[in-house]
This record gives sequence, C-alpha cells and structure tokens, in this order.
Amino acid sequence: MNNLPEELAKIVKEVDEQIAGRLHEIDEQVIYNQAKVLEAFVDNAVAESDLKGTNGYGDDDEGRDKLERVYAQVFHTEDALVRPQFVSGTHTLATALDGNLVPGDTLTYLTGMPYDTLQHAIGLTPDKAGTLIEKGVKFSYVPLKEDGSVDFEEGEKILKRDQPKIVAIQRSRGYDTRESFPVAKVKGMIDFIKEVSPQSLIFVDNCYGEFSEKHEPTEYGADFMAGSLIKNAGGGIAQTGGYIVGRKDLIHRAASRLFAPGISDSEGPTLNSLHEFYEGFFLAPNVTGEAIKGMIYSAALMEKLGFDVSPKWDAPRTDLIELITFNDKEKMIKFCQEVQKNSPVDSFVTPIPSHMRGYEDEVIMAGGTFVSGSTVEFSADGPIRPPYAVYMQGGLTYAHDKIAVTNAVKSVLFGD
Repeated sequence: MNNLPEELAKIVKEVDEQIAGRLHEIDEQVIYNQAKVLEAFVDNAVAESDLKGTNGYGDDDEGRDKLERVYAQVFHTEDALVRPQFVSGTHTLATALDGNLVPGDTLTYLTGMPYDTLQHAIGLTPDKAGTLIEKGVKFSYVPLKEDGSVDFEEGEKILKRDQPKIVAIQRSRGYDTRESFPVAKVKGMIDFIKEVSPQSLIFVDNCYGEFSEKHEPTEYGADFMAGSLIKNAGGGIAQTGGYIVGRKDLIHRAASRLFAPGISDSEGPTLNSLHEFYEGFFLAPNVTGEAIKGMIYSAALMEKLGFDVSPKWDAPRTDLIELITFNDKEKMIKFCQEVQKNSPVDSFVTPIPSHMRGYEDEVIMAGGTFVSGSTVEFSADGPIRPPYAVYMQGGLTYAHDKIAVTNAVKSVLFGD
C-alpha cells in the first residue's frame, strides 16, 4: 500500500472512516464467540496431553473424544464427529448425507440447486459412480425466487409432494449471485420445515458460517450440520479435516459411513492433527472476525470505485464471502492475478483460468495460502462466465486483506 495514487489514498481514508463503527461491532462479536469457545475448553478440562494424537486404529483417543465434546457444546448438539479423515467440505457433507439416506429416500434442497461439487456428489452430472442417486436416493429442490429468497409457497408444495427424508439448507451462496442466508433466515426455514414436513430431518451446510454470527443453526432446531476445518472452524491452523454435529443417532450413522459399520466413531487415528484442531478452533472466532473485517473493507472500497458488491459493507454478515461483479472478463482475471501477487505463499505464480474437477466452467483461483485450498485464508476465485464475478473470502488478518485488495485495485484500475 505504499505510494498509492492520490485519488486512491483519498478513497482508502474515506473507507476507513466509513467502516470504523462496523468493525467495532465485529470486535464485539468476536469477544462473544471467543467466550463460548473458551467456556467449552474449560468445561471439558482440555489438557496438554489431549493435544497428542494416536496412530493405527486410533483406539482410546481421549484427546479426539474430548475435542468432539467441545464441538458439541459450542454448537449446542448431542454429539460431534471431528476428524482429519475428512478431506474437504464436500466430502464431509456427502458423508453426513450418505450416512443418513437409504435407497428410496428423498433429499430435498430448500435453498435452490446446491453448488457444483455437491451436484457431483448427489449424482446430478453424467458421472453417477458412487453418488446418492446411483444408490437409489431421489433428489428434488425448491427453485429460489428471482431475488434469491426462498420460495416458501412452492416449497410447501414440493415438501408435501416428495415427503423427503432430509431437507437441506445451504447457508452460504456458493458460486451463486444470491445473498447468503443469515441465521435468522435459516431459523425461519427450520420453523417452516418443521411445520410443513415434520417427519423430515433438517440438515444445514454450514461451510463459511461458523462464528460469523453469534448463533448457529443447530441452536434453532437443525438436526445435524456439517462444515470444513480448512474454513472458519480450523482457524487457519488445521491442515485438513471436517466436522459434523447434531443428534447422536445421526452422527453415529455418519461415522459408520466414514469408517465402517461396527467401527463407527470408536476408531480413527488423529496422528499429528489434534494440536492444530484444538488451537485452530480456539482461534477460529478471532480469525473469522478478521476475515469479515477484510470483506467489509473490500465491499466499501469496491463500491466506491463503481463495482456491484454483495453483501454491502454495512449489511449483516453470515459468512466470509464477498462477491464483486466486474462484468468484464479481463478485469476479473487481472484482479485475481493481482491478489495472487499479494499472497504470502506462491506470490510469483500467475493463476490462469482452467478446468477443475467438480466444476462445469473454467475457474480462476488466486490462493497463495499456507494450507492448500484453505478459504479461511485470503483468496479470490470464480467461474469464467457472465457476469464475471469474483468470490473473495477469508483472511488470517484484516491487515493482509486490506493491503492485498488495495494493491490489486491500484494495479487493475490505476496502473502499476
């Protein structure tokens, strides 16, 4: 951010003044969430010995079992499954769903069509191998309204028609231009499902959502929920892993799918992951807050420069994602490349659009992160398709987000 053009320096100063109050609100939220995480650590008597993992079968892993009790307490659930054997958010979500669906059951998404990688896991693409649909699970979804909100009238018809075993709610926007759904709206969806389809289990995809508000969907009646540890819950420390929290019987079934029936959650070596899982979860409220502050700054700056942004800088936040619409393929690509140049790792690499497994369009990804694929760390990516929008997320520190975005703007709009 050194030697900024006078016009850009003036805009940055205006943005700093504009968002000061909003950043203070995030600081207060961080304190609230940090308190409940600390309380769970204290209540469960986390000890130094719990930070050491196991190998082989992973029998009698007290540190692993205690960590899962910590998660269950923080998310207000009966049980939790927190394991390094989960390799991504999609893997974790697919395991949670697959473990609780049998042939003939129906899975219905209330929040529109799920994102690309989940479509593959469900079986909505030509490759059906190992998918839910291949094993006989039926799928339906409720199309969102044009404004991105849930169509409850149509939802009632579809839920009564299909009688789904599981109704899923995708909290974050994925690669969609709709707004992410805050917990207050998720609560309304949960209440609606319980009224219209009381026999259905309610599942929430919580990726990007942990600690972005003061409360979580499981506090309002979601039966089970899942997320990734290389997003918010890992605090930028966890190098892999995922979590599922919820009713004890549903967690048992998910664990049986991850490992094997008869083994369930009683085995699973943690190797060297427990230290980073504990420390990452402890840091997660603050790291999430730093990332949100970075996205608030980005929204305010980019809007002042004439770009469409979502959410707006002063809008409620429910995840780490900021959508910036360029309506220009070359500017979109250039911006991502400049973000990469301002990354702590692989800053010398130039990302280019390319095909990636699980995505239908070419994707450009700027992610010079310490953990490969981590999106709690600062990154920018998006599919190469109109309206040529960049999905920015994460940031271990607010300072890094501010420096990287400002420098990218300087290069793209003001010239080097």
